[in-house]
Amino acid sequence: MSTSDRPLLLDTHVWIWLSFGVPDVFKPAMQKRLATSDRNQPLHVSIISVWETALLATKGRLNLAMPTTAWVERALSHPAVRLVALDSPAVVVESNELPGEFHADPADRLLVATARMGGYTLVTRDQKILDYGRAGYVSVLAV
Repeated sequence: MSTSDRPLLLDTHVWIWLSFGVPDVFKPAMQKRLATSDRNQPLHVSIISVWETALLATKGRLNLAMPTTAWVERALSHPAVRLVALDSPAVVVESNELPGEFHADPADRLLVATARMGGYTLVTRDQKILDYGRAGYVSVLAV
């Protein structure tokens, strides 16, 4: 299955940018793909991204301008967004047994494992994830 045929899993920062309506950070082709997503071709957001967003807000590294729970509910309410649960022991195990060399950030490891096990293309600007994808370990798209 090619990268373009796989469902998209948004990295946390991509979901945040999209939720804040910051389109100028995306390449034109990516902006078009994100804009044309709908119920039939949804954008997937991992529960790990919800956790990571709450962590960033709690640490003061992200200003949501409203309570975190309200922001998350609003960001997930878009008709094209689908929440991906972390309900598979295999994904958790995979996050600790990723092939090749990958950094230790637990959120990134869980996102990569989710993409690998779920057949998603991970949309990111994270250079470490992009490099891991270029090495053939996970399907990625750069924003």
